[in-house]
Formats: sequence, structure tokens, C-alpha cells
Amino acid sequence: MRLDKFLWCVRYFKTRSMAAEAVKKNRVKVNGDVAKSSREVIPSDRITVRKDQIDYQFEVIQIPKSRMAAKLVSLHIIDKTPKEEWDKLEMRKLDQDYYREKGEGRPTKKDRRDLDDFISGEDEEGLE
Repeated sequence: MRLDKFLWCVRYFKTRSMAAEAVKKNRVKVNGDVAKSSREVIPSDRITVRKDQIDYQFEVIQIPKSRMAAKLVSLHIIDKTPKEEWDKLEMRKLDQDYYREKGEGRPTKKDRRDLDDFISGEDEEGLE
């Protein structure tokens, strides 16, 4: 099975074209080497995918026939991503300090003014 199709089948990417684009941008390595989308994936291949500033690593156990349910992915690959990479992901989630809950809409005019005051305050401090 082609590499881009495999990454789509095991749900690392939402669409096959997104998988192909990641491979084209050299964000996917097979057995430590940069690979092309057309590369055939075989069992025992070790694949590294750079996605969202995290290097996901996994080993292929078997090749799926087509895209599968998320619960069945563990039958086809073994996740070998180091704990440090998962820690990076957790730190990035904790680093996002939003005062506004997701889905509350656009910032208000007061929010924008506060932000402008904050930014202009930084500029003034830099000039002194």
C-alpha cells in the first residue's frame, strides 16, 4: 500500500491529500529515511510523522485493506512515540491560557481596546 494511503487509513491524517502533502514536505520518514508518497509500506516498517510540532513514531504490524474505525487502528500499528513527545503536547495544551471559553464568539470592542493598550504599552517600554 502507498505511504500516503496508509497514513490516511490509520487515521494520522483526515484526508489522503493532507497525508500526501505532509510526505511531500518531508515530514514523514520511513526507517529513518525521507520517503515519497508512492513508497510501498510493508509490515515491520518504522514510520515517523512530524505533525503539530510532535514527532509521532510507530511500527507497522499489518497493512489494512481500507480506512478503518479508530478503535481498530491498534491492530495495524504499534505506537512507539517517546514519552517526551507526549509531554511536549501536554505542555502546549497547558500553555494556551485563554480567558474566553471556546465558542463564545469574537472579541468585543473592549477586548480589542485592551489588547491595543497592552501592545502599545510594550512598544513604549521598549523605547525607554
